[in-house]
Amino acid sequence: MEAIGQFIPLILIFAIMYFLLIRPQQKKMKDHQKMVEALRRGDQVVTAGGLIGKVSKVPGDGNLEVEIADGVKVRVVQNTISAVLNKTEPADAKS
Repeated sequence: MEAIGQFIPLILIFAIMYFLLIRPQQKKMKDHQKMVEALRRGDQVVTAGGLIGKVSKVPGDGNLEVEIADGVKVRVVQNTISAVLNKTEPADAKS
């Protein structure tokens, strides 16, 4: 019985760490994954390196083509997108 009593503080520490550290991090990762999956042509994004550009192509292979200046396009890994500044309609859907 005393052995179980000695493990209660350890169990409480793990429970607190789970609710304060692990769960919020998992939620943040899930939200980031949803944001990355919802990227489409015309969205203005910020990369992890701090580049701001407009998505010009989403080939679907885990990469994006981002236009960072007129005529300057770079390929970036989709998961390195840190934020979406403006969600816009796709350029080919104008009517």
